[in-house]
Amino acid sequence: MPFKTILNIIGVNQGADDIRSAVELCRQAKAHLSVLVVSLISPPPIAGYGEIVLNSWLEERRSDVARLEEQAAKIGALLEPQGISFGVETLYAELGWADTQIGERARYADLVLIGSRARSDEALGRSALEGALFQSTAPVFLTPAGHASTLEPRSVMIAWDSRDEAGRAIRAAMELLVQADMVDITIVDPQASTNANGEEPGADIAAYLARHGVRATLQVLASGGRTVGEVLCRHARDIGAEMIVMGAYRHSRMRERIFGGVTRFMLENADRPLFLAH
Repeated sequence: MPFKTILNIIGVNQGADDIRSAVELCRQAKAHLSVLVVSLISPPPIAGYGEIVLNSWLEERRSDVARLEEQAAKIGALLEPQGISFGVETLYAELGWADTQIGERARYADLVLIGSRARSDEALGRSALEGALFQSTAPVFLTPAGHASTLEPRSVMIAWDSRDEAGRAIRAAMELLVQADMVDITIVDPQASTNANGEEPGADIAAYLARHGVRATLQVLASGGRTVGEVLCRHARDIGAEMIVMGAYRHSRMRERIFGGVTRFMLENADRPLFLAH
């Protein structure tokens, strides 16, 4: 599916780096750039602190809204001379509802872009990621700091585990996979079975991609005592992958936060762009 609308989520206090990256990606895809500038509302004062504290909190909210509109205007001025189709909107949201409201905007995008600056804000990064993945059907593209990002990757690594999430990620990224010079299907510690990976792990997905014209090779790797995430990150570096395509949150979000998981490890450690779907 071609990406005609790319939603870029940024924070109110962040610089222009994420915007510049988004502009280049939209030029590559000939896509409309929809920028959502987000400010998270601070919680109200605890009852009993008095009217002075409440008034101070209300004044802080007014200041937040003004700063949000100011940032949106700056971004609009930055985008105006770039020669691309764009729109800028703002969102002032409580933390508990931010993911839902971001997800509502993501439903009208083909791809949600979350840059390194937005991800450096833990609350915003989590709300943006979970809102897009769980409240919409759009895939998410995460760009790491200090690494060039492209929607025309020459080499792509697919982290395959025969799960629905990985299948959705592949379908969402199909146009990118077809255009790539090299696609590496990577499976870590597969167990052959007719219900999961097939009698020959990876053969089914390799055949499926070949029918779409994807030039793919299959790599079955042993973890050797390392975590799956460690194996995937190292292999992506070894083959020079410009993008990693994978399913996100096979386990529940709460379980991954507490105990960890492949998604959490990749979010925290991958040093190249991640293309995710749930």
